[in-house]
Amino acid sequence: MDDLPRYRLEDPEREWLEESRSWIKGHFSDKAEENYEDTDAKLAVIRANLAHGWVAADDTWKLQALGIAMGDALADELMLDWVTIDDEYGRVPALNWPGTSIVLYPVTMISQRLESGEEVDVDVMFEQTRERLQEIAFSGDVQ
Repeated sequence: MDDLPRYRLEDPEREWLEESRSWIKGHFSDKAEENYEDTDAKLAVIRANLAHGWVAADDTWKLQALGIAMGDALADELMLDWVTIDDEYGRVPALNWPGTSIVLYPVTMISQRLESGEEVDVDVMFEQTRERLQEIAFSGDVQ
């Protein structure tokens, strides 16, 4: 949960998200738009990039693009909204559970772990995050 002000997604953040998604969609051999609509396909692209070493631990932009794909998969599953949060680091895209103060920062979920030398299991990360968000949302303790 987070008490930071939420903003609608602004054009610069929207453009950055779309540029990142375009890179991800480029991994599909055909029907990129259609394939990207599928949650399992998003996770498969993330998994493939990490398993094959196509993105290095110091390639922050591409790692963040993978985080955006993870965020899109979570947004699809839980009907979350992309918003802009203004915090001490500037304006950053985040996910919000509509009507609550729940905020998630998926852009850096993968990059922070890989940059610190951790292993990333995409499926475990997705399931644990999804389950935790549902627990928080339905706990009755959320504004």
